[in-house]
Amino acid sequence: MNDDRVAQIQAVLDSLLPGLLGVRLVSADAERVVAELDVKPQLCTTGGVLHGGAYMAFADTLGAVGTILNLPAGSRTTPTDSSTKFMAAAKVDTTVTGESVALHRGRTTMVWQTSIRRADGKLCAFVTQTQLVIPA
Repeated sequence: MNDDRVAQIQAVLDSLLPGLLGVRLVSADAERVVAELDVKPQLCTTGGVLHGGAYMAFADTLGAVGTILNLPAGSRTTPTDSSTKFMAAAKVDTTVTGESVALHRGRTTMVWQTSIRRADGKLCAFVTQTQLVIPA
């Protein structure tokens, strides 16, 4: 995807919850979305590690972006389900990277699988979500 389209999507995200979280798109196309998130103290739980809800919101954002890139004109999307598996902690003042890949891009639903990793490559969370395609 061209840099202009990524910048347009980033501008929309910046005005919503992903902007509050600090989600930064790195790349995005119809089959794969990559973004980064700094682990700030405000996103942490006790012990200075990224809150589970932050992982989930980060992954939900990436799956939604991927779906939006595949929607027919005038359609919209919403998640119908999401499953998160937590593997390892991400400490405050580090950065995690999320990579969401399309498992299914159908007419009525799309399924995305997101891996969230620390800078050392360790898998922190694994999220599978289904997005509903709502026709115009």
